[in-house]
Amino acid sequence: MKYVDEYRDPAPVHAVIAQIRATVTRQWVLMEVCGGQTHNIIRHGIDQLLPPELELVHGPGCPVCVTPLELIDQALAIAGRPEVIFCSFGDMLRVPGSDTNLFRVKAEGGDVRVLYSPLDALEIAQQNPDREVVFFGVGFETTAPANAMAILQAHRLNITNFSVLVSHVRVPPAINALLSTPAIRVQAFLAAGHVCAVMGYWEYHPLAERFGVPIVVTGFEPLDIVRGILMAVQQLETGRTQVENAYVRTVTEAGNTPAQQVIEQVFQECDRKWRGIGEIPGSGWCVRPDFASFDAALRFDTGQITAHESPLCHAGEVLQGLLKPYQCPAFGTDCTPRTPLGAPMVSAEGACAAYHNYGRFDPTTSDK
Repeated sequence: MKYVDEYRDPAPVHAVIAQIRATVTRQWVLMEVCGGQTHNIIRHGIDQLLPPELELVHGPGCPVCVTPLELIDQALAIAGRPEVIFCSFGDMLRVPGSDTNLFRVKAEGGDVRVLYSPLDALEIAQQNPDREVVFFGVGFETTAPANAMAILQAHRLNITNFSVLVSHVRVPPAINALLSTPAIRVQAFLAAGHVCAVMGYWEYHPLAERFGVPIVVTGFEPLDIVRGILMAVQQLETGRTQVENAYVRTVTEAGNTPAQQVIEQVFQECDRKWRGIGEIPGSGWCVRPDFASFDAALRFDTGQITAHESPLCHAGEVLQGLLKPYQCPAFGTDCTPRTPLGAPMVSAEGACAAYHNYGRFDPTTSDK
């Protein structure tokens, strides 16, 4: 496929890796923020092709993984109501709540539907005026414009039986929180290209300057990833700490201004809890008061629901780059894709799922 296959061609990938080997002179730790990048790194063995001086750790860039447990429980409570048609992207259905998941709710008779767009949920609401239609609006900045547009459209059309359970999180405050953690080992970041396609990368300049870390906007194909790594290593080796763009075919510094305007119209910044990590100030988007009637948490009064993580699950440490998935004692035993303790084991962008699916168990043992 034109514009895709050329970024998967092994020859230029290995040529860039050779440049990385020729550049690196000491130990460096890099974090890819996006879970989609994590899966491609593990799937293609990119981390195994890099020189031993470089270590890649995996960040909290999986929106499914960081959706707080209590919000999953809110979704389950809403989805189980007989008057509700609950709509979601498919990757949320297997994410474990405290006692069950959306697949189980569906199996037990709940009207849970998998959609590809929140605008499809709006159409369902028009077709079913006697039912409450709720869309589970999960995601980083990438999915926020579509969810905001669905709320705007519902408002314009006066569709009163539609609402969104919002769980939007923002990358820059998460990077700020990680770099403010004393235990963090990360010396450079590969920023998520699709997030920056929407928001640009102007928000990252203060982070690079404040913390003295290179940040390189990076795509998702193997050639994109190794080019991003090379640019980060070149900065580290020369003592530079800048924001650079290795994904110029998609990302500009300003980003998608109309999309940002739609987000600003519907959402406002708020503190948000991240599953396994805790509350990060200013890291979320919530529905503005002008559109409060479309906020499912308010409509169904689920804000009082609380939850507690399994003590066996170390997903928070994985999401902060403090552990590799196989270093969690539950990985592959108590926690598997069939019996997950945390979202990173079932999400399509979860680091634990990537390690399990591609056989990356403890490299110090011979029986796995």
